[in-house]
Parts: sequence; C-alpha cells; structure tokens
Amino acid sequence: MNKAILPALVILIAAQAPAYAINDKYRKQLEQSGCTQVSEAQGCDIHKSKAENAKAGFTNPALESATDPAVDTAITPTPYAGQWVAKSEAGKTVATIRIDAKEQVWVNGERVNAKRTDGTLQFRHGKFLFTLQGDRRLQNQDYWMDSDAGTKGPIQIE
Repeated sequence: MNKAILPALVILIAAQAPAYAINDKYRKQLEQSGCTQVSEAQGCDIHKSKAENAKAGFTNPALESATDPAVDTAITPTPYAGQWVAKSEAGKTVATIRIDAKEQVWVNGERVNAKRTDGTLQFRHGKFLFTLQGDRRLQNQDYWMDSDAGTKGPIQIE
C-alpha cells in the first residue's frame, strides 16, 4: 500500500498546472485604477478610477512615466547621476567622472558613450573600462579596469 502512495504523490505533484499570481481581469482592474498589488493592500481601491485613487494619495509613478509622455524623466533620477572619482589602489585619482540625469557621461571632461548592461552602466575611456552598479544599496561594486596593465580599482561618488 505504501509503495503505491509515494509514486502516486510524485505524479500528482508533477502534473499540477502552474499557479499564476493574478488573472487577466484583475490585471486590467489594476491598470484602470492605477493601483499596484502593494498599494491595493494599503487601501487603493481597484474599483475606482486613477484620478479618484490619486486624490486619495495612491499613485504609481512608474506606470505614469511609462504611459504618459508628458511626465519628465528628470523627476525619476538615474542612480548614476553625479560626480564620481576613480582611484588607484594607492589612493591616487585615475579619472574624474560626471554623469547627468540623462546618463550622458564625461571622463576627465571628455564626453564618452555609455551603455547599460546587466544592471550596470559601462563606458570606456582609452584603455580604461568603467563599471557602475545601478543598485546603490550594493557597496564597493563600482570599479575601473585597465586592460593593458591588468589593474583595477574602486570608483566612489563624491
């Protein structure tokens, strides 16, 4: 008897359909109301309009900036914006980096092209490759590498 229960249980578990967090109707209600699942748990009413929920203090800035072209991207700043300093292991300044709100990058006053890749912003200046982590909660993850000399060092925000 016990020998039949275990294989039957394994087959039952393997044959189960995946569970999805929300269905299509609920997703549409969230979109029309301007709520998220988190804000709904905090009191946002999915049966009201976006305007009514906004009056009540519930807004979804990520959704608004993605759907409304009038929303300025400068309101949601990039995590890379600011003055940065690349230093050697000895503490000497290797480069000064400036990044504006549109993620335009200048290294030692010279404009360089930058690209986002895997949650980082990467750019080159000469033989140096600079990598800045997008998640500012992660410490000591910003670095530079010299491809010729094989050296690397930290980058710190000022």
